[in-house]
Amino acid sequence: MAQAAPTPGGRSTPGGPAPTGGPTTPGTRPDPATRDATPGTTPDVFSERAHTLTNRILPVVLGLVYGYWAAAVSRDAGPITGWNLLFGFTAAFVFAALHLAVQAVAPRLRREPHALLWAAFAGCAFGFLYSQAPQHSVLRSAAISLAVAAAVFAVAFYRYYTHEDAEGHRLK
Repeated sequence: MAQAAPTPGGRSTPGGPAPTGGPTTPGTRPDPATRDATPGTTPDVFSERAHTLTNRILPVVLGLVYGYWAAAVSRDAGPITGWNLLFGFTAAFVFAALHLAVQAVAPRLRREPHALLWAAFAGCAFGFLYSQAPQHSVLRSAAISLAVAAAVFAVAFYRYYTHEDAEGHRLK
């Protein structure tokens, strides 16, 4: 059975299937993954509810992982104590709260401060974890956290520069 090849502009060949998102002939259905997409954009696979839920759950999960990691590094293979648990949960709470704050404030900024805020958050979070190990000095922790922040800034700025206009609006 021969299938019609897609052509530029989304037009179907005579006798071929209707373009996705456009009118359909009786008995055919548009592709559900692309029914809401405008031409030239990628479809949104997940619902708005799934995005909202992920934006609220992800900082908590990352905070718990961060707190566990901080507690594990600070105890340095020693016994698990109540103070160690308190330190881990405090680190988890602070990380999640700061992540939610950055997540709420950053989209309102232009692309340069937006990238700088995420870079500062990542650099501080990494520097704090790195400084918990007893064999690392404060200067080494600061230097490595600055390197991490610079790398995050470069990646975030590139992403925002290629996906936003100068005012910070997403390109469509």
